[in-house]
Amino acid sequence: MQSFTFDQPASRVIFGVDAFDRLADEVRRLGAKRALVLSTPEQLKDAEEAARRLGDLAAGIYPRAVMHVPIETAREARETARRLDADCCVAIGGGSTIGLGKAIALESGLAIIAVPTTYAGSEMTPIYGLTEDGIKKTGRDRKVLPKTVIYDPALTLTLPARIAGPSGMNAIAHCVEGLYAMDGNPIISLFAAEGIRALARSLPIVVASPGDLDARAEALYGAWLAGTVLGAVSIGIHHKLCHTLGGTFNLPHAEVHTVILPHAVEFNSKAAPEAMRITAEALGAESAARGLFDLAVRIGAPVALKDIGMPLDGLERAAELSTQNPYANPRPVEYAGVLELLRNAYEGRRPA
Repeated sequence: MQSFTFDQPASRVIFGVDAFDRLADEVRRLGAKRALVLSTPEQLKDAEEAARRLGDLAAGIYPRAVMHVPIETAREARETARRLDADCCVAIGGGSTIGLGKAIALESGLAIIAVPTTYAGSEMTPIYGLTEDGIKKTGRDRKVLPKTVIYDPALTLTLPARIAGPSGMNAIAHCVEGLYAMDGNPIISLFAAEGIRALARSLPIVVASPGDLDARAEALYGAWLAGTVLGAVSIGIHHKLCHTLGGTFNLPHAEVHTVILPHAVEFNSKAAPEAMRITAEALGAESAARGLFDLAVRIGAPVALKDIGMPLDGLERAAELSTQNPYANPRPVEYAGVLELLRNAYEGRRPA
């Protein structure tokens, strides 16, 4: 019998069409009176709508969240929260915005209400990341975990296919790594398998029929499960590579997860056969690595690092950084193997 410890950080979750209508009630439930609304520049209209719904509860808007949470942006946002005397944050958007909320909470302890509009899953984790001097560092602290997460599938209807597909692949990566995590457990494995199934079913529909609200809801459900998995167990070579490539080379977050995932799975395949079996079964494929690659192709997501801005002469540097202080992983993380993985991912080769 497998022995394990199940220690699950939890958020209050409100899920359903029109769940966004409950935003002001959730701020009041926290006892907060001055909510700072966070977004990226591209989602300023969503932030303005959130502020409108909050009315007198809105302290202001900070619409400058960017990928990988540069330390300079985090400092500016923290100062804005302090200057406006905010007592909570509403983060509306994807991983960039929710990550910024976590950076504020890490220092100030302010409560976060997350309103995800992508399938990143970050909203369900106590994991934070900050990029300084080209190096992205991550950590875990339960005070950055959002107190409430509002999942409203209608808010994802404007998410373009080119963003929705990679965002969902990013979520699948959380599930896959949860299946071979050194500190995994049977409950998290159930969440992971169901998350992969839900996302593999829904993403092709989301991309082909953007107005299908049921498919959007299923993808959001899969992302919720994926984030729960990521928040409960450790991560391995896949996330280490993505953090390195994103922070050092400023590659787009979801796209780099999409490209690396099949190759990280192939890298670990012989060392984690049960995780590979569960993943393949959830995908409806014969091979976990090839099934993930084929899903990315099917939804029109990128499959090569060279197509998302990675310089060829940066591969050795990325392999070097990724093998320094590696995360726990089923297979030993050695330079030669990681460099081969990166070269295959750079060219977009389908796993053998």
